[in-house]
Amino acid sequence: MTKQEYKDLVETLTVYSDAYYKENKSLISDFEFDLMMMECKKTEKEHPEWVASDAITQIVGSDLVSNDGNVTHHVPMLSIEDVFLKEDVVCWVEKVLHEHPDAIFSVEEKIDGTSATLRYQKNSDSGMDLVMVESRGDGYVGVNKTYLAPAVEDIRTSLNEAFDYLEIRGEVYMKHDNFNRYNEQMEEEGKKTAANARNLASGTFNLNDPEEAEKRGLNMFIFNVQDGPKDMMQSHIKALEYLNKKYGIPVVKYYKCHTAQEVLTAIDAIGESRGNLSYDIDGAVVKIDQIAYRDDFSSAAKYSTGHIAYKYPPEEKETVVTGIELQVGRTGRITPVAVMQPIHLCGTTVTHATLHNQDFINELGIDVGCSVAVFKSGEIIPKIKTVSKSTGTIYQIPDVCPVCGGHVKKEIDTADYRCTNPSCKAQLFRNIIHFASRDCMNIKGLGKELIETLINAGYVSNYTDLYRLKEFRQELVNSGIIGRDKNTDNILQNIEATKENPPTTLLGSLGILNVGISTAKSLMKSFSSIDEIAAASVEELMQVDDIGETTAGNIVDFFHDSQTAKLYFELKEHGLKTYVPDNEKKEQTLTGMTICITGSLNHYKNRKELQNLLEERGAKVTGSVSSKTTVLINNDITSNSGKNRDAKKYGLPIMDEETFTNTYL
Repeated sequence: MTKQEYKDLVETLTVYSDAYYKENKSLISDFEFDLMMMECKKTEKEHPEWVASDAITQIVGSDLVSNDGNVTHHVPMLSIEDVFLKEDVVCWVEKVLHEHPDAIFSVEEKIDGTSATLRYQKNSDSGMDLVMVESRGDGYVGVNKTYLAPAVEDIRTSLNEAFDYLEIRGEVYMKHDNFNRYNEQMEEEGKKTAANARNLASGTFNLNDPEEAEKRGLNMFIFNVQDGPKDMMQSHIKALEYLNKKYGIPVVKYYKCHTAQEVLTAIDAIGESRGNLSYDIDGAVVKIDQIAYRDDFSSAAKYSTGHIAYKYPPEEKETVVTGIELQVGRTGRITPVAVMQPIHLCGTTVTHATLHNQDFINELGIDVGCSVAVFKSGEIIPKIKTVSKSTGTIYQIPDVCPVCGGHVKKEIDTADYRCTNPSCKAQLFRNIIHFASRDCMNIKGLGKELIETLINAGYVSNYTDLYRLKEFRQELVNSGIIGRDKNTDNILQNIEATKENPPTTLLGSLGILNVGISTAKSLMKSFSSIDEIAAASVEELMQVDDIGETTAGNIVDFFHDSQTAKLYFELKEHGLKTYVPDNEKKEQTLTGMTICITGSLNHYKNRKELQNLLEERGAKVTGSVSSKTTVLINNDITSNSGKNRDAKKYGLPIMDEETFTNTYL
């Protein structure tokens, strides 16, 4: 490799790494990245004079800088050196045993998430309190994430222990159920889905909103004691056992091994279990149990001593596409799915894989009868990699909806095909779920299964029918579809209660493509009622901030289609609010202001409550500070947080709640 080729490789790896750590995007597979990194390290070993101090091989993980406040780690949170061959594992283990014949090894699942450290300190009651949650950052300086502790199910905020200090490190991750639930919700709302659980866990752990983070669902496995009393800093395995048995703290699954063969057997056992786990792993970690021995086996400066990580090659198998199914989403978007001859991958039987859209099909040349190579992305999601044997033809998404027979057309400037029939049963079902969801009308107790039961029983065919259910109360009680008297009455009351929701909530719940609650708020600032919006032209709608031609066209199409317009007018007849009465209108004292909120609040239940109040008064609320920001609300006005620094850089006022309220409200 020439020096220029090496520089190009470093630059390419840096682009991929930045996308992975800073944007939570995977531009290539982990395995491909690891192979490129291995080639880079090999070249650096041959030409150490080429290596710059800021080269990617010298940097630990993410250098993500957040607005939450930087924290210098008490114990550096370093990476683990990767190996890709079992021969290298054996070589390392035998080297350790040669130096320390009594060495014991812990072989552990390498959880695929984002690393975090928890610090506990002694309190006045002979116990310990959680005083810090910190992300890894660059391995030496991380970000204070203590405010997210309640959002991570497995973090203990106190320990009944008399130690002066304890620091433990683990991996924050997302279970498959929570990941799938999030993506289902995004799909129903017509929003972008997450690529994988690791990216979503990392993105969630970087949220400034602990309520949203808690709603998504995060968990944590502890895999190391960083610092603590002498008894916990001798045997790694005994320390993990103590935390788990005494406090029920989830610790990473491990195998205690004494020989190289036992280590390989444990690695194989972990590999075979991948398809049966409720979370993702991206390898197996081999650690020396005796902590005192670890410094005898140091590696490069960025790596923890006494550890290696074995990375499993992606399992890949060939099969035949026997059919292509079409799924219709809430917004009418059609997703093609390949049906394949069953294959066994990572411990599970695989028969289906998404084909995403027509562009993906065209690019690979897929059709029924072709042979394809399939692998599991993140060890869980089946994906088609290549076509190994073509039929010579390419599948084309038909122009007829597979559910309702309506016309299907390709959206301009996208790869998406959509069913244009607003009465399509598949869309109606998902629209009702969307309408009733927590982020929309919030009909408590009316979940997906109950909605499906009501549809199948003939009581509901669209969301306006929900407001007619009270007419069938006795039938519903007698049949037990919802439950007996009390449960049925509770659901019916919850449906009636939504008639008091503001018109912004109703507008954002109608299922208009690209019009969620946020867009609805922008529209209702410029129009006095939903009726006015329904009568507006594309040009008039485009005068509203953040409303482009596509969204404006979607709004006009919705209110000019006889079937969807009928749904809206029926909701009006049921008494739902479509305008804000003059006596309820808030004085628009904050029109033209852009406000950012950060930190904890004292006078409001949460940040959302304050945000709603500000938006009702005409303000635009953003999640970051820029030159367009009018004021930053932060009760800790002297902190050195990123948002405070940005506000000072732009010469913006920083106000606590009380000062802001006295000045503007």
